[in-house]
Amino acid sequence: MDPSKNVWQAKPWWCQPWSILLTGVTIILASWFLLKLIWLTTLVAIPVLAWMIFFLVIYPQVMQTEFAEDSPPSLD
Repeated sequence: MDPSKNVWQAKPWWCQPWSILLTGVTIILASWFLLKLIWLTTLVAIPVLAWMIFFLVIYPQVMQTEFAEDSPPSLD
C-alpha cells in the first residue's frame, strides 16, 4: 500500500490505533476496578469494544478499498 494512502497518517495522535486501544482498555478496566460489578462492566465493555472494532478493523478496510478505487489504473 502506498504510504501516502495510509489511513492513520491523516489522523491526529488521539485517533491512532495505540490511543484507541489504550482508551478502550482503560475505560473497561476502570469500570471493573471502580465498581467491581461484572454486569455493569459488561454493559460498558460492549459499546467500547464495538467502537474499537469499528475504528481498528472496519474503518481502515473501508478506507483501503476507497483508496484502491480512487487510484488510477496501472499501464502494466
